[in-house]
Amino acid sequence: MKTALFRRTLLGIMALGFAWIHGAMSGFAAPQLSDTNKPAEVVRLFFIHHSTGENWLRDDYGRLGIALRDNNYFVSDSNYGWGPDGIGDTTDIGHWYQWFRSARASTYLAAVFDSSDRNCEYSRPTSVPAGPNQVILFKSCFPNSALQGAPGDLIPDIGKNRLRNQDSGSPYHTVGNAKGIYQDLLNCFAANTNKLFVVITAPPLSDPTWADNARAFNQWLVHEWLKDYPYANVFVFDFYNVLTSNGGSAGVSDLGQATGHHHRWWADAVQHQVGGGGNVLAYRSGDDHPNAVGSRKATAEFVPLLNAAVRAWQASLQGSPAPPRFDHCQVTAENVSLRISGMSAGFAYALQRSTDLGEGNWIHLAIFSGVSSTNWSETISPQTQGCYYRIVSP
Repeated sequence: MKTALFRRTLLGIMALGFAWIHGAMSGFAAPQLSDTNKPAEVVRLFFIHHSTGENWLRDDYGRLGIALRDNNYFVSDSNYGWGPDGIGDTTDIGHWYQWFRSARASTYLAAVFDSSDRNCEYSRPTSVPAGPNQVILFKSCFPNSALQGAPGDLIPDIGKNRLRNQDSGSPYHTVGNAKGIYQDLLNCFAANTNKLFVVITAPPLSDPTWADNARAFNQWLVHEWLKDYPYANVFVFDFYNVLTSNGGSAGVSDLGQATGHHHRWWADAVQHQVGGGGNVLAYRSGDDHPNAVGSRKATAEFVPLLNAAVRAWQASLQGSPAPPRFDHCQVTAENVSLRISGMSAGFAYALQRSTDLGEGNWIHLAIFSGVSSTNWSETISPQTQGCYYRIVSP
């Protein structure tokens, strides 16, 4: 990752030249998926989950572990009680702030990147490949589909988001607050583009009370959340959607059917199909854990998409253009104006602002692609005084 950086103060602009930060970034706002073949070399993968994820992985249930093994992944996972501070106990949407953005996040992420633990029964090779975990899957369990509020609720700034570090039973477990948690997570993911982060949406409930909210939130995750995110290291799999239609009963899968709800590779493209089922769990097991039939449908639809996301992310790490530059920087009493040049065709660039140089603190202001130079300006306010600006290249 290459970055042009400067700081703006009320007295003027202090040019800081180029700052080099390790890593690599992609040229487009979402992975352009095209190749579903398994990775050419073994990829280490870590899955953060609880009981539904455990069932999905198990050889005698969802068979995800076997499918990942056969597609060249070495899988490790967390479960209850795992990790520093027992962080594995906490996998609700509000808890992701703790994992990825809190003051202890670097400790938790170091453990995630390094771990080779296996916490349920699934097949994998006996020898651990060298190197850290490269792909990070994380999933909340079905109580997280009881999102209160309304789909159109405002998304709060993370500092005012009362869902931070709270579980799904919190009165603050709302659609707007959940969106705010995920929006903030992008700051962590943008600072770790040498990892692929895969969001697995929470499975559906049998209770329809909040089902429309769950549907709206997961539609937002798949279709809206990453629109302005310029890197190829985040992918969403709609586990929820896959589990909301069946082949006529809970024991019959609609895998491979043209109708129903799916998130899969279909007709040489990614298909996220909604409208042929309901918004509640279609594969009941006696409670809200998806049964083995639904879990195996999810395995079959997920793994080809994961392969495609991994290949797109790996391709994004190959080569980077020279860093762009600030040709012109001007400050008045009212605004700061910039001219940015040296951007390479075929890549996207993110203009970011921060009050300090910490990697977790940059805010996205604009995305530029398909241009070699551009002008940008911002009105000075108390919130933007004394800030650093940078343009981040792939």
